[in-house]
Amino acid sequence: MEFVVVVLQRFFAKTREQATQIMLKVHREGIGVCGVYPKDIAATKVEQVGTYARKHQHPLQCVMEEN
Repeated sequence: MEFVVVVLQRFFAKTREQATQIMLKVHREGIGVCGVYPKDIAATKVEQVGTYARKHQHPLQCVMEEN
């Protein structure tokens, strides 16, 4: 859970409180919204989070969806 909070703060500029709320939503519901971004920025963030998670051997998944 702490890893998810750190990722949200680091890559999505969330405060500790915001990150904790998103993490709890993911924990309870299996999914949460980190933000709404232009497609190229979202794709970069997904890649950065995936790389960071793999580097730390964490199974965190990050995907982007069009709305």
